[in-house]
Amino acid sequence: MNFSRPVLLAGLLAALGHQGAVLGEEPAGWQPSPGHSQIPIWQGVAPDMQAVPGPETSAEGGVANVPRPTMTVYSPGAKNTGAAVVVIPGGGFAGLAIDLEGTEACDWLTSKGITCVLLKYRVPSTPYVWQCKCRPHNRSISTQSLEDAQRTLRLVRSHAEQWRIDSHKIGVLGFRQGDIWSRN
Repeated sequence: MNFSRPVLLAGLLAALGHQGAVLGEEPAGWQPSPGHSQIPIWQGVAPDMQAVPGPETSAEGGVANVPRPTMTVYSPGAKNTGAAVVVIPGGGFAGLAIDLEGTEACDWLTSKGITCVLLKYRVPSTPYVWQCKCRPHNRSISTQSLEDAQRTLRLVRSHAEQWRIDSHKIGVLGFRQGDIWSRN
């Protein structure tokens, strides 16, 4: 068979697509509203990277199978208090309630003059059942999510001046939700 370079390259990119996007390129799956861009929080492969059960998917206000963590910055309008909050949506380690506990929280925070940084972090897999006695580590938790949150806080501090944030006024708002797919 004679494949042209563009077709071969497109096939290669499609095969690698859910592993992560090229820096500067929007990641697959959930996308923020127009005017906002996701920023990868790790250059290259994130630490402790593990396979996910499929490509990133988004439905019903949630996102699952997050292989590449990102942050999305929502700047306040005319009123800017200099404060910032990193928003960490819940989802029971099976996915993220990205709308209800993410974008809606950011809309409220920015209306109060607070810069919001929405974290789309790695979740272990679906289903993830606590204390199921089905894994050798039984009660251990995902360190990937913690690494993503720590990295995001460091990035927000390092970009504080650029994003008009007081580096002494950075907080975190986290959620916990057992089953993001059950709300109707």
